[in-house]
Amino acid sequence: MSQSIEWVPRTKVGRLVKEGKITSLDEIFAMNLPIKEVEIIDTLLPDIKHEVLSVNLVQRQTDAGEVSQFRVVVVVGNEDGYVGLGTGKARQVRQAIEKAIVNAKLNIIPVRRGCGSWECFCGEPHSLPFKVVGKSGSVIAELLPAPKGVGLVAGDIAKAVLRLAGIKDVWTRVRGETRTSLNFASAVFNALRNTYAIKVSTDW
Repeated sequence: MSQSIEWVPRTKVGRLVKEGKITSLDEIFAMNLPIKEVEIIDTLLPDIKHEVLSVNLVQRQTDAGEVSQFRVVVVVGNEDGYVGLGTGKARQVRQAIEKAIVNAKLNIIPVRRGCGSWECFCGEPHSLPFKVVGKSGSVIAELLPAPKGVGLVAGDIAKAVLRLAGIKDVWTRVRGETRTSLNFASAVFNALRNTYAIKVSTDW
């Protein structure tokens, strides 16, 4: 999208962001408001990064015959508590990546971080506050708090998702068909989503 094209919000949330009445994603999630415009993320998280997790050639049958497309899985995040996962399909890899980035931004979630390891208790948000589990397809991912200095004990795909979420130290246990990049990434993503599914004393 050209930088010279001015964003004209189409939703109430978009208008509030552009008018400066909403200045953080925390406010949007606190009010449980939907994010339907990618410009909301671009405005509130200007330092967001992305990483391509997989590129696959897929075929689908149409009346005109077989059509080949690229399917791309992308993770986005600000490395400080926000992460998103998305897929995109197109005949060109670049277009598929662009679609996946947009979808990942629209699918962004907050991640609760903390120091839940009994070996550490430093109180800094370098890991997770407690164990979380996520599932996608046949893949089940368990993420466990780890002490400072352990790093990301995980496969490459899980590492990318965790790193962009701002997690620096974690143990992982994964079961199922991890060769399926989308399911593997989704299981880790769903586990991170569950960091806010559990109520803790600070929420009361």
